Amino acid sequence: MKKKLGAPAHLSTRGRAFWRSVITEYAIDDPAGLELLRRSCEALDRADGAREIVAAEGATFTTRTGEVRAHPAVAIERDARNAQRQLLRELRITDPPADGQISRLGRTS
Repeated sequence: MKKKLGAPAHLSTRGRAFWRSVITEYAIDDPAGLELLRRSCEALDRADGAREIVAAEGATFTTRTGEVRAHPAVAIERDARNAQRQLLRELRITDPPADGQISRLGRTS
């Protein structure tokens, strides 16, 4: 019987749900794979947190000299989403092809 691997406690509700969905659907039980998954969930949480800041404060701000600049959280969100995308690629978790054939490696059942 496969050991159930719980999500790290520091993850958000969404991060823990993502962890559970990946652990349920894919055969990830080695330390390296679990580390990549943890980092992916953390990147998801970081991107979501930055997105909330952008939603509340706006995508730009005006400096004291009147220059309009991108809010730093915009770059944080972008970088975290890119990191998550790369981590999922390393885990070989990708979207299914358009023809509906499942080609994910490491998938259970």
